[in-house]
Amino acid sequence: MLVRHVAGDAEWNETERGLDVGARSLRDVLARQAALVRGELAEVAALLRREIAVDPAFAPFVGACREHGIPVTIVSSGLDAIVRDRLREIGLDDLPVIANAVDARPDGWTIRFRDDVANGTDKAAVLRAARADGTHTVFVGDGRSDYDAAREADVRFAKRGLDLESYLMKLDIPFEPFATFADVRARCATLGIVP
Repeated sequence: MLVRHVAGDAEWNETERGLDVGARSLRDVLARQAALVRGELAEVAALLRREIAVDPAFAPFVGACREHGIPVTIVSSGLDAIVRDRLREIGLDDLPVIANAVDARPDGWTIRFRDDVANGTDKAAVLRAARADGTHTVFVGDGRSDYDAAREADVRFAKRGLDLESYLMKLDIPFEPFATFADVRARCATLGIVP
């Protein structure tokens, strides 16, 4: 939404086309798209707050996890400052966030990627580390940057109708479909993960 807002559909489609045909990595596409964004971080964050709602079931899901001592961590190929702004908006600014940093300059933004991987954030490494520590992992995702991490999880949720769902179906990897975090919470209860 942000890239389309500041640069238009043609620029968005051009960057996405390279990703679709495998000519560019997600990291490269994210860097190109960020360079198209102009404006102060605060004004962009305000635009996103106006245009995109946070799933109202997310905070209750996190609350249920916390009640039962289940840690929740946000792992994103997006921008740390934007993720934290949205979490602050819903009263969850104390959640751990693993994401990329950004230099928001007037001539275009520059992402400072966390990890030297095609997604910019090595989500799969985060899952592997948690599993190595004996943690039962549940991964909730929707997009291309979630492919590797979803394969590492003990239980995976994929948002209906989006890239991760198609990917897991194509590879015949078991997953739980969801539309909102109310679905995730209900299914976790059925699975005995979150009562």
